[in-house]
Amino acid sequence: MRERDEGRGLSRRRMLGIGGALGLMAATGLSASAALARRPSVTGAELRSAVPLPPPFQVPLPIPAVLKPVSTSGGADRYEITQREASAEILPGVRTPLWTYEGAFPGPTIESRRGRPVTVTHRNELPVPTVVHLHGGRTPAASDGYPTDLVLPGGWQEATPHTGHGSAQEAHGAQGAHGAHGAHGAHGMHDPRAVVTRLTRDYTFPLDQRPTLLWYHDHRMDFTAPAIWRGLAGLQIVRDDAEDDLGLPAGPRELPLMIADRAFAADGSLDYPSLDPTLRERPGVREPYLAGVLGDVILVNGAPWPVHEVDAARYRLRILNASNARHYELEAVSDDGRRLDLVQIGADQGLLAAPVTHRLLPIAPAERYDVIIDFSGVPVGGLVRMVNRLGSGRTREVMAFRIARKATDDSRIPRVLSTDLPSWRRSEAVRVREFDFRVGRMHGGHGWLIGGLPFDPARSDVTTRFGDVEVWRLVADVHHPVHLHLVGFRVLSRSGRPPLPHDAGLKDTVSLRPGEGVEIITRFDGYRGRYLFHCHNAEHEDMGMMANLEII
Repeated sequence: MRERDEGRGLSRRRMLGIGGALGLMAATGLSASAALARRPSVTGAELRSAVPLPPPFQVPLPIPAVLKPVSTSGGADRYEITQREASAEILPGVRTPLWTYEGAFPGPTIESRRGRPVTVTHRNELPVPTVVHLHGGRTPAASDGYPTDLVLPGGWQEATPHTGHGSAQEAHGAQGAHGAHGAHGAHGMHDPRAVVTRLTRDYTFPLDQRPTLLWYHDHRMDFTAPAIWRGLAGLQIVRDDAEDDLGLPAGPRELPLMIADRAFAADGSLDYPSLDPTLRERPGVREPYLAGVLGDVILVNGAPWPVHEVDAARYRLRILNASNARHYELEAVSDDGRRLDLVQIGADQGLLAAPVTHRLLPIAPAERYDVIIDFSGVPVGGLVRMVNRLGSGRTREVMAFRIARKATDDSRIPRVLSTDLPSWRRSEAVRVREFDFRVGRMHGGHGWLIGGLPFDPARSDVTTRFGDVEVWRLVADVHHPVHLHLVGFRVLSRSGRPPLPHDAGLKDTVSLRPGEGVEIITRFDGYRGRYLFHCHNAEHEDMGMMANLEII
């Protein structure tokens, strides 16, 4: 990690460093030739399911239930969520054990209003500690879901520290009693700032932010990837009056779509290559999957290759890539081979200033896109397939829409969507920082590093003053979707060239492609405290690719 006042592009030495990192990857399951070959479409290795898989477009698209608050008094909404084991029929005729929020995968959706605080009490009835992060939330540090701020299950005892391919530490243990401070990591490191509770924790979200699609997921140190894979993910939507007045498709014509790949073992369980299947002691995955775990089944809202009946009208698709490592390039194709426009109206952090029309829409892990698609020109009975141009075989299909009927449509897509996007200028930046995201060695094994260092909760990596504007230059060896907690940012450039069309708007996750350097600009405001930035390839995150961000 380097801080500079100026400088542009990638030096030859930097590029050679990226090449060297890729060379190391050849010994760890991802070949350098593949990584250097015209920006490969995948980073990771695919698991193959051991059960028969259904044909596509047979299972109806589920819509996650909206959670009801337990209280709405005092100008705030209170919710309760129990994290517990459950089973569900994801594949027809097959029961699959899951870790869930409220017994469902995805977890229930929380509908919220801009500026109206929400408190969610999470109760942990799972066999391991958990942490909840509201991804994209402008959240005080105490409720942001720092990886060592554990919620322990009842009866949890401190485990023996381990060694292995995990990150520099794992907050196994804790001090036991509700409200105790400090947690020890997997390699004996101590986080004196960790706040550990037993059984329950209240997370408070002021929601002083633009209306958008957020998502909540587990963020436990070293075990984020397998916990999300087992089902710990759900949606939260923030709305406001100005967005409501735009006339966008709404009600049944607004569809949340959580896309995630999975693989299934012979007994119907979710297959995942954990070194420790109990997720209690040793983090990490088996050697072929160190670059990321890909599944061979594409789920949307927890259903395999689903189909949804629609009117011949406009629909608003709130798309989240909740996959651990898989990237998608989405395309909507009708029966006659015609590609339908995907009109982007929003990004990770809310509405764009004006719509952007795509035919192909790339989406990396943790990115969200708010898209309008118009089915009015498709004949009744026709099928529109959502295709993944980066997939092959079964993973090339995502889902389908069947046009069921003609219908009236009074929705619209305004030419001006919002006027409150921040207008930070490069000249306002008080500093420029540079970060390498690349493979490396840590603790005798494979790791994924930021600035050559694995994550350490006791180390301060970046300290910035509240309100400062900064430019960050992010450089990748292979695919790294980089996520900043707390703040949204704008993409300024890619490898010295203008941003791509899908970079529009305010984002919190940016997809770095192999060998690419991306510049972003942001203002560090909202709240003071300790936050994170990290790669959202969940396997990379668990193997050290996180860093601390302190706002003072």
